[in-house]
Amino acid sequence: MIRKFAFFAAAMAATLALFGPAGRAQAHATLDLREAPAGSYQKLAVRIGHGCEGTPTRVVRVRIPEGVSSVKLQPKPGWKAGVVREKLATPQTDAHGKTITEVVREAYWRGGRLEDNAFDEFAMQVKLPDSPETTLYFPVVQECDKGVHRWIQIPEAGRSARELKEPAPALRLGAPQKH
Repeated sequence: MIRKFAFFAAAMAATLALFGPAGRAQAHATLDLREAPAGSYQKLAVRIGHGCEGTPTRVVRVRIPEGVSSVKLQPKPGWKAGVVREKLATPQTDAHGKTITEVVREAYWRGGRLEDNAFDEFAMQVKLPDSPETTLYFPVVQECDKGVHRWIQIPEAGRSARELKEPAPALRLGAPQKH
């Protein structure tokens, strides 16, 4: 019995050592995907891993990057989801020939309560731009009962997001999907 416990304890310690850094990374606001095909429709979930100063999260706001279109939010029980639109200086035509005069610049969920010791995902469906080999940043502002986290930092060229205190969630666009 003692040998089994010692083996289990050693295995748990090794697992925690292996995944410890990843666990800390999950404490940031992140996206559930790291890469997606350029020009595709994708479900993206913003993961919130903790509150602020030990208090619950009450608002999650996500800035939608240029070129992302057709933003639809997944309803979340107990939260009011909405978008902030911005009028385009020059109207555009989408792939279906429809004239677009405004775009979604921010998605938000408010009015709920995400405890500090819990995590959750706030999902949306988006149409990604047809720009392979680029990285899109989705800055997130997380408002809590006490304090705010601004996951808005974007690394300078040649730098890593790991060097930043509050990095913005990033999505790398790969080759377009073949139909």
